[in-house]
Amino acid sequence: MTTPSRVMHQAFRDKIMSAEEAARFIKHGDNVGMSGFTGSGQPKVVPYALAAQIEAAQARGEPFRIGVWTGASTAPELDGALAKANGIEMRLPYQSDPICRQKINEGTMQYADIHLSHVAQYVWFGFYGGLNVALVEVAAVLEDGSLVPSTSIGNNKTWLDQADKIILEVNSRQSMALRGMHDIYYGTQLPPHRLPIPMTHSDNRIGDPYLRVDPNKVVAVVETSAPDRNTAFTAPDAQSEMIAGHLVEFFKSEVKKGRLPASLLPLQSGVGNIANAVLDGLNKSSFENMTAYTEVLQDGMLDMIASGKLRHASATAISLSENGLKYFEENIEALRSKILLRPQEISNHPELIRRLGILAMNGMIEADIYGNVNSTHIMGTRIMNGIGGSGDFARNAYISVFMTPSTAKNGQISCIVPMVSHVDHTEHDVQVLVTEQGLADLRGLAPKARAELVIQNCAHPDYRDQLLDYYHRSLRESPGKHTPHILSEALSWHERFEKTGSMKP
Repeated sequence: MTTPSRVMHQAFRDKIMSAEEAARFIKHGDNVGMSGFTGSGQPKVVPYALAAQIEAAQARGEPFRIGVWTGASTAPELDGALAKANGIEMRLPYQSDPICRQKINEGTMQYADIHLSHVAQYVWFGFYGGLNVALVEVAAVLEDGSLVPSTSIGNNKTWLDQADKIILEVNSRQSMALRGMHDIYYGTQLPPHRLPIPMTHSDNRIGDPYLRVDPNKVVAVVETSAPDRNTAFTAPDAQSEMIAGHLVEFFKSEVKKGRLPASLLPLQSGVGNIANAVLDGLNKSSFENMTAYTEVLQDGMLDMIASGKLRHASATAISLSENGLKYFEENIEALRSKILLRPQEISNHPELIRRLGILAMNGMIEADIYGNVNSTHIMGTRIMNGIGGSGDFARNAYISVFMTPSTAKNGQISCIVPMVSHVDHTEHDVQVLVTEQGLADLRGLAPKARAELVIQNCAHPDYRDQLLDYYHRSLRESPGKHTPHILSEALSWHERFEKTGSMKP
């Protein structure tokens, strides 16, 4: 049986073509805004076709590289394919692809690591130059020409508004039951005409269920049927469970002290195995009737919705494991009233994060004894992924939490160091640090009190004495006593690792 076309508007049907034909609308030097956020909702076939055309052009000795702008990280069929073809000149605002990472760190690809809340508005401001092409996946084109978004929204609204030309991938693998799960706000304005965003609770609807598009800008429509990248999560290990336990006990203490309501405040969680372990800990806790206002809904939050612990979740993308996706699709009718997907300029908006009082929980690579956090760079010079939305939430949250195991590389790296090798989140934006060793509540503490607490509560025993020795000598030798440091030694741990493969003396 032939599957009915998801392209229900005649003007769009007239523009249906192959991925190869659509890719020809993208030229050398173009800036291309592509859909996709953490492995969901990215275009599935046009990037492959484009990569083949780039390779063919370069084989002929013709230059062909483009700027790739997305919501966040995507998948191998986008980032990986274009990076392998050496087709990306500039990448923004976030990536996690190993080929991209390699090219960025070897200096053959430019990368602008940007707060996710800044991207849409900076494009509107014209800070990055013009957007030549939008390449956006949708679940359907409706009879009136409006678009049903797929499993992520990211910056798609801005790409469709700002691009000179639009290519749509209409993916029939995405469930039509997604219809009604999206909330697209069209009320943002440029300064000096901005108005308050009319949201006071994380489950408020403030926009439209569909994306709007000017049909005159649509140059190609490509029909696809391909799944998102399903990310498998490992079961929580002992370290992750200990981190989760420290954080749950901290939240219980805050409720007891009257600083949090019994159902907590809206949760924001970064992605990954530790984040899912924390959500699993909250799911097993005594907290009830929780809500979430976050970027990505992953398995941990879906489990909380299934158990009834999480009443509602607002996000910009759904990124699930294969089992999580199966549950989501089988229960999507019931889930539609419990999940809202929004543009990332709304999911990450500082005004809303502050007003709603978000509890921000994000991972990090390392923290120093004074509470500065590095969440992007390995040994100071090599990018890992990017800052993503962690800065949007950390700066504006009700409580800002960063977490990591206390060591990495089988204990050869301490994740608590004298001075971070790269600063993404200054001590002013970091309120709570958590490792499996314990939790350091840094609110209201001066630098020296912070240092003592971080070392005692968060550092691994293998490195604690070493940190204390550095700190105590800094108290004596540092010219300034407010934030004592021995500058000649502050990054010596990282230098030692680069030379010997271990931070241990």
